[in-house]
Amino acid sequence: MFQKQIIRLRSQFSGGLFISCFMLIFATTAVANQDELFIHSDQLDIKQLIQAVLTRNPTIEAMQSAWKAAESRIDQVTALDDPVLSYSFAPETLNQSNQDFGQKIQLSQKIPWPGKLALRGDSARFESRAHKESIELVRQKLIETTARTFSDWYYIHEAQRINRVNQGLWREFHAIAELKYSTGRVSKQDVLRAEVEQAMLEHQSIVLQRKQHNILARLNTLLNRIPDSVIPSPAALPMVRLLPSVEQLRVMALETHPGLKVLTARLRASEVRVKSARRDFYPDFKIIAGYNSLWNQNEKRFTVGVGINIPLSQINRKAKVSEYRAKTLQLKWRIKDKQAVIAGNVQRGYNNVNEIRHILKLYRNKLLPLAEDNLHAAKADYQSGKGSFLDLVSAEKNLVQTRLNNVQALTDYHRHLAMLARHVGNPDLLYGNFNIPSHSDDVIKGELQ
Repeated sequence: MFQKQIIRLRSQFSGGLFISCFMLIFATTAVANQDELFIHSDQLDIKQLIQAVLTRNPTIEAMQSAWKAAESRIDQVTALDDPVLSYSFAPETLNQSNQDFGQKIQLSQKIPWPGKLALRGDSARFESRAHKESIELVRQKLIETTARTFSDWYYIHEAQRINRVNQGLWREFHAIAELKYSTGRVSKQDVLRAEVEQAMLEHQSIVLQRKQHNILARLNTLLNRIPDSVIPSPAALPMVRLLPSVEQLRVMALETHPGLKVLTARLRASEVRVKSARRDFYPDFKIIAGYNSLWNQNEKRFTVGVGINIPLSQINRKAKVSEYRAKTLQLKWRIKDKQAVIAGNVQRGYNNVNEIRHILKLYRNKLLPLAEDNLHAAKADYQSGKGSFLDLVSAEKNLVQTRLNNVQALTDYHRHLAMLARHVGNPDLLYGNFNIPSHSDDVIKGELQ
């Protein structure tokens, strides 16, 4: 009995050990697979991230499946109905020796009025095209979201870098304050103020880490990965580039915006449905072939014929034409409204990008150099005893805030540029690889930063 218990315990232990090893291997493999996406990248650039999101995000696959389903409708609506086979017999002729068994077989095929199937196919093709353009619409929305999130990823890393530099400055200021306090040139308050500022920077560092983890989760959600999977630190944001004029951007938008292409394809489908509804006033044909043994003469037993439906009910057909006309008119007005909305979005997006471009120029050419010179002067005055510690604190805070504002302006520029690219319907605006419409005579406006 005791030996059986030992054997059972040994078996349970071996099974548990096997399961534990299996789970460990599975977890290790899962982590490795998650990290393989960027395993060879020390830094992540925006193009690499966008490509990964477009490859891995399930939203694109869902839209492509919807497009394939719409394409399958083309063959369905252009195919003929199945032929109809009917059979009947005369029960009274069963087992009658004085007469033949009476039976009737008939095969019929419905043939629509010429042009009906072609119009149905055209309508389905335009609907399929609308689904295809919807894929591009979703794709551009994903690109915008990815670019904006990458800008946040860049900003949080820059904010942490500035925080570390700032902590180094305050350690230096703390040492200067302690030295001056030890010689009796300043009060203990300067030393305590330096320690308070260092503690506040440590608190800010913790807050920035929490924000970084939240942005990391957003990026991994776009990539369809575990929220805390490792993502490399960001490479530098693309340089500020020349943009076409707002007039050229509006021309681009009206030519390339997928939202307009979706509505245009649906308008074409609706126009075809109007034509198809008008064809319903014409009858359909039915070709018939049959064999009827009830006829006494063999020559009369095999028959062929043709039939048509008589479209007597005009009310429902007229209502159908009226319905599709109204829907067509609705789509025309929706396209007009969409064009106006796109033009307004392009104008506002261009204004935002242009404003931030000037703000960046102001920070880089004036505000940042002034803030750095102000801190150097305040530090020199404090060391020589001419300035107060509060002046040094104020100058240092001004420099840090100016640096953060500069980074924020840069990330805002790329966030608004991503929005502008979506409004125009041309993601290449993010990289500067855009094509200007050949029929536009406007001159490119803007300045390289």
